[in-house]
Parts: sequence; structure tokens; C-alpha cells
Amino acid sequence: MGTQFIVSLSIILATFALYIGIAIYNKAKETSDFYVAGRGVPPVFNGMAIGADWMSAASFIGMAGTVMLLGYDGLGYIMGWTGGYLLLTFLLAPQLRKYGRYTVPEFIGDRFESHTARVIAAVCTIIISFTYSVGQLSGSGVVIGRLFEIDAKIGTMIGVVLIAFYAAFGGMKGITWTQVAQYTILIIAYLIPVIFMSLQLTGNPLPWLSYGKVVAEMQELDRQLGITEYVTPFTNGTKWQFLALLFTLMAGTAGLPHVIVRFYTVSTMKAARWSGAWALLFIGLLYLSAPAYAAFSRFILMKNVVGQKIDQLPEWTTTWINTGKLQIADTNGDGILQWKEMVISNDIVVMATPEIANLGIFVVGLVAAGAMAAALSTAGGLMIAISSSFAHDIYYRVLKPNASEQNRLMVARISIALATILAGIIALDPPGAITQIVAWAFALAASTFFPALVLGVWWKRSNSYGVTWGMIVGLAVALTYIFAAKYGGFTIGGIIDTGAGIFGAAAAFLTNVIVSLMTKEPSQAIQEEVLDLRYPEQMTYKDGQVWMR
Repeated sequence: MGTQFIVSLSIILATFALYIGIAIYNKAKETSDFYVAGRGVPPVFNGMAIGADWMSAASFIGMAGTVMLLGYDGLGYIMGWTGGYLLLTFLLAPQLRKYGRYTVPEFIGDRFESHTARVIAAVCTIIISFTYSVGQLSGSGVVIGRLFEIDAKIGTMIGVVLIAFYAAFGGMKGITWTQVAQYTILIIAYLIPVIFMSLQLTGNPLPWLSYGKVVAEMQELDRQLGITEYVTPFTNGTKWQFLALLFTLMAGTAGLPHVIVRFYTVSTMKAARWSGAWALLFIGLLYLSAPAYAAFSRFILMKNVVGQKIDQLPEWTTTWINTGKLQIADTNGDGILQWKEMVISNDIVVMATPEIANLGIFVVGLVAAGAMAAALSTAGGLMIAISSSFAHDIYYRVLKPNASEQNRLMVARISIALATILAGIIALDPPGAITQIVAWAFALAASTFFPALVLGVWWKRSNSYGVTWGMIVGLAVALTYIFAAKYGGFTIGGIIDTGAGIFGAAAAFLTNVIVSLMTKEPSQAIQEEVLDLRYPEQMTYKDGQVWMR
């Protein structure tokens, strides 16, 4: 255990040194560096940064565990999160880049000529990003807690210190290049265990092609153990919940402010489209591997752990029990571990798999480093989104338009530190599993920004009253449904809290359209500006005609 600790700690410290070094080398000196990395990031590297931004703790740590425990029903997360990128890449990203602002609230404020809409959008950004960051900090606590064999809460506070430092120091410029390094580390860390497990179980090094054989064997094991078959659909929820979750994650992806801002860091609309294409490739490497990871982990647990004497379980079970994320109880008193006597948090499956599969201490350390890269990369992007919404959209654009660059950077860095500390305090006792908390953030994004941006780009009649009330109503409906479903047991069609976005988005679209039609239409200049967004950068729409620039 001592050797494993030293190896894991060495790998993680080496990667931390790399991230901090990159942040210092790429320190933001101007506001354009801090918010949009000077708009000079090449598409392929921006695609990697988007991938790292996207491969949050929920993706790296939680998703394979969710699929392992939910089976077929867990695929909604993979399909929703991946499909959302197609929506974003083709429906919104190029048009938002052409508009040329720093943040989503800035686009909404300028497109609708409304400080009220800008402030509401900034508040929504802070709420969404803050909710999402609680999940990331909770994930970092799981990793650090396991590494040091301490309570995950102490690990969370260590993660808070790290994120607050490098996000506040480097800004978007530092975070972009840090995320390129983090993506490289996390994808290597994710693929190596699943490739080795595929070789162990099937003799084939390509898990994407081989895990079907393991799933077939697992179905037989399920029948023998008398548990619900892994591939049976809608056993953990209704088909309406599956579809609602799918929509919530897709629309939420297309409305996530910290992801959208990544498309502002490139130079042109074409570069924005290519960034999305590269991001899909980099994201697909992990998302196509998650079902294989889940199947292999579940199979190994069922074959090698379930059915063993409880007093002779592998050593790794003791270390995970110490973190509070694994519980084992001999409920029937026979001294043998049954599947139903083991309560394993879906947040530890990826982290525990190298030990479960006995892949060696180096792989254990590598996965820990990859998990920290995933949590840190997304948390850093989220903190920039929170900071830019407060320091740029509220402080500079509304409260103090004459503020100097030095003051704006100082306010941005202070707001990052405060937001990270507050999110870390909540993450000490998270209100749900990582994937669940993240799904709430997506529900809020789907209910606020997705309708606002889609109508803002594609419907010239949408006005400031419509977008303002649309965001307010969408946010209120989504929050109400999340709380009512989680704490009050209230559901419609079996749709639980993670599918709340479908109700919030419907309410926001309806409110935006109805209020816009009942109030004064936008100015002719704004309507032409909206039509202009639909054409390539070398073309412009003016006076009812399309002109070459």
C-alpha cells in the first residue's frame, strides 16, 4: 500500500506541477486573455480544450458507474451529452461566434438591447455554473480521499485550493492550454484500464468491439443471481424519464455557458465549426468507451467479488469502505457476499476498477491523475464562467462601465476564489451523486439559455421582454420541479428531478414567444443583425439583401 500511495501521489503531483506551470506561463495580462484567450486558439487545440471542459468528473468518474448500476437506462446520459454537441455545433456556436462577444449574458444583453436581460442571464450563468461546480469539487474529493485514504470531505477542500489558484491566475488563456494537457492525461488514463480489461476478459485489445461478448455472459450471470438483467430497458425509471433525461442533457449541453464561451476563443465562424467537429471526435473516444468500462467492471465484480466470504474480500474493498463510498453488510448472516449486500457508489467505479481488475499500481495512479484532470478542467472553466458573468456582465457592463482593466481583472479573480470556496463548502455534503448534480445544472441550462439562444439567433421577433420572462419562468419551473421531485416525491409521467429540463424549456419557449408577440417588436436594426448571423462571415445581410463583405 505504501508503494501504491507513493506512485499515485508522484503522478498526481507531476500533473499538478504541469498545470500550474502552464497557468503561470500563460498568465492573463488583458481582459481579452482572461475571458476569451485573445481569440487566437487553433481549432484542433480548442477541440481538445472543449473535450477537457466537457469531460467533467461526471463523465470521467460518474458516467461509467451510472451505466454499470443502471444498465440500459444509464445510456440516456451518453446519448444526451453527445447529441447535445451536435445541436450546439450546428445550431448556435458559429452564429454566436460571429456576434463576437465575450460571454453568453453579453450576447443576450446586446442582442435584446436590455440590461435587465443581461443581468438575468448573468444570474442564470452563476446558478448553473455553481451547481455544476459542486459536482466537480465532490468528484475531486472522491479522488483525493481515496489517494490519501482520508474522508472525501477533506479531499474536497484540497481540490478547492488547487482550482481557486490556477483558475484565478491564468484566466481563460491559462485554462485553455491547461485543458489541452488535461485532456491528453485524462483520455490516456481512461483508455488504458479499459483496453487492459478487454485483453484480460476477451483477448481483444479493442473494448469497443469486444464488450458485447461480456454483456452476453453477464445476462446469464444476472439470471443465475436472480437480479434484473443489465440490458433490460426502463427498469430504473419510465420511458418518459429516459426521453426527458435525453432532452434535458441535449438541450442543456447546447445552453451551457462555460462550453459556449469556448467557441468565442477562436478567430472565425469556420474555426468555431471545426472546433465543434474536433471536440466531437475527442469526446467520442471517452463516451464510446464508457459502456465497455461499465460492462467489464460489473462482470469482474460479479465473477471475482460476489460469492466470496466477507472476511476474505480483496484489500481494495477495505480502502474504499474507509472513504465512505462503499458499504458491505451481511444482511442474511451467511458470511457470503451477495450482489444486493454490496452498496457501491457510482462515483467510485472508474476509480476502483484498476484495483478490482488488479491492473497494477501505475494504472491506479494514472487513473487518479486522469480523474483529477477531469474535475479540475471543468471546474476551472465553470469558475471562469461565474467570474465573467459577475465581473464583466454585471460589474463592468452595468455597475462600473468606466472601470480600468486592472480593476476588472482583480474583481474577476476575487469572484473566482469566493465562488470556489462556497461551492466547496456545499460539496462537503453534496445533495446527490455527481451525475445527478450535473444533470440539475443541465436542466437549468436547458430551461434558460437554450430557449433564449435558439430564439435569439433564429427568430428575429423575439424581444427583450420575451427573453427576460422566458428565462425567469424557465428557471422557476425547473427549480420547482427539481425540488418537488427530489424532496416531495412529485413526478409527471414518472419523470424525476434529472428530467426537469423538459418542463422548464417548454415553459421558457412558450413564455418567450407569447410575451414577444404581445409586446413591441425589436428595432429594424436588431432584426437585420439577427438575420445577418445566419450567413458566413464573408457575407452580410443589409436592407433586405445579402452582400459580400
